[in-house]
Amino acid sequence: MKTSRLKALGLAALLSTGLAASSSALAQANCEYVVTNSWGSGATAAIEITNNSTTVINGWNVSWSYNNNRVTSSWNANVSGSNPYSANNLSWNGSIQPGQTVSFGMQVNTNGAAETPAVTGSICGSSPASSASSSSSSSTPPVSSLSSVPASSVASSASSCASAGSQCNWYGTNYPLCNTTQSGWGWENNQSCISRSTCTSQPAPFGIVGGAACPGSSSSSSATPISSSSSSAPGSSSSASSVTNPGGMTSVELTQVMGVGWNLGNSLDAIGGETAWGNPMVTQQLINAVKAAGFDTLRVPVAWSKFSDPANFVIQSSWMDRVEEVVNYGLNADMYVIVNIHWDEGWMQPTYAQQNYVNNRLSIMWEQIATRFRDYDERLLFAGTNEVMVEGDYGTPTEEYYTVQNSFNQTFVDTVRATGGGNATRHLVVQGFNTNIDHTVNFAEIPVDTVANRLMMEVHYYDPYNFTLNENSSITQWGAIATDPNATETWANESWVDAQFQRMKTNFVDQGIGVILGEYGVISRPNVANHEIYRTYWNEYITESAVNHGLVPVYWDNGYAGNAGMAIFDRSNGNQLYPAIVDAIVSAVE
Repeated sequence: MKTSRLKALGLAALLSTGLAASSSALAQANCEYVVTNSWGSGATAAIEITNNSTTVINGWNVSWSYNNNRVTSSWNANVSGSNPYSANNLSWNGSIQPGQTVSFGMQVNTNGAAETPAVTGSICGSSPASSASSSSSSSTPPVSSLSSVPASSVASSASSCASAGSQCNWYGTNYPLCNTTQSGWGWENNQSCISRSTCTSQPAPFGIVGGAACPGSSSSSSATPISSSSSSAPGSSSSASSVTNPGGMTSVELTQVMGVGWNLGNSLDAIGGETAWGNPMVTQQLINAVKAAGFDTLRVPVAWSKFSDPANFVIQSSWMDRVEEVVNYGLNADMYVIVNIHWDEGWMQPTYAQQNYVNNRLSIMWEQIATRFRDYDERLLFAGTNEVMVEGDYGTPTEEYYTVQNSFNQTFVDTVRATGGGNATRHLVVQGFNTNIDHTVNFAEIPVDTVANRLMMEVHYYDPYNFTLNENSSITQWGAIATDPNATETWANESWVDAQFQRMKTNFVDQGIGVILGEYGVISRPNVANHEIYRTYWNEYITESAVNHGLVPVYWDNGYAGNAGMAIFDRSNGNQLYPAIVDAIVSAVE
């Protein structure tokens, strides 16, 4: 794979022509088309817009065209047209601070060779004359020419280590540095940012670029994107065995910034199609509403098999496109996104008789999924399976059951890592047996990985069952606030919750394995007096305890608001159905 760039008129060109930086006719930004990966018939690319002026850019629109390439999907921008194409900002990436770079991506059908077209737009100024297939521009000096320009000739607004001119080259993509966030990722000035300490933890050549340097910062002066470790076509693999410590956030550090999460349940995981279980098509409006309510993580359960060839498990491109579209809804809303293979008709039976079949099928499917998403950044996580168990057997697993299930986790990790690119270091989520905390602590094995500190463990929590999920039960109260002993279980109270989550902290979080509480919740029982009080209290306590023990709690919303439903958002418009529960959950991290 080769990474190529075609630069529109930018700061280097302005300096070479001797034009005054204060002229209103000059370009505010440097606009670049970057091929991030290519595999013969297709490619992924990004357009990067860097504000080279000393004033904020509020809103942007750029255009480009190809000779033979065509865009098939895009993310992080509103892309329109059919060659030429145009794109404008989303609500969260329209403001570009001086020195900051924003980017959006696309997948392209190349019909052979990946092109690097010129990018034009009012903020980009006049684009150098070039054909759509050109890989360079003779009228634009290379970025390296800036090194020969005296520093005094380049205006800088930087006044401190956290100057607007400083950015973080995060594995090939520039993000703004945080001013106040001390570690991990932050949210400042209505945009994501990276703390200085986290940025400088990356290996060379990545780190802090531009603006004022600080003690301990990276010496990198290049914003060249990292190349994918795989130059193969989709379906092929590339070893990532040489990667041992990529820097950046560990899985535990990442869980500390993922906040609380929400499940898009019974939509993409519905057998037969997205609306087969009664929910409407997912929209950006819905996901924006979930984000606005205070949720920072989106779990997207997916059933793939109904949209794949039953003989060789090849997933239909149209279904892959739709899943990617929904993933981008979450990323557009600046959320972390978790994608899995959900129940999917229950073909992952953990028995010796099925072990080879399941591992082969799991590998084939994850190779396709991982390849499609391998150039996404670390805000996207993969979870290999969901609630693996022998159908109908809810008891303690036999050695056969948990040994085979552990092999599924290993196959998932090996397959994703082999696809290269961002997947060589992506955070991956494996599961304990049936996502049960007891079985996870007692029987789960952490897969062997080719990279350090990039694995997470997932469990679910629905204790006590008679209160949380059994709609025919007489157990309708919970916890210390319960008033009727006959309507309350004698176990699984607050101390039980804390003890279970402490076990996950001791056995995983404290050992460097982040923990995702991938599902939890209580069904609604509107015909039971005061049930909603106890339902709200249960959700509040479980969420707070999970956060306090270092787990990422992700509420299970199935979209159904009637009796025995678990919806807290109206899927058709994003309105909150149970504001008290929403507030109880999101307040856990405030």
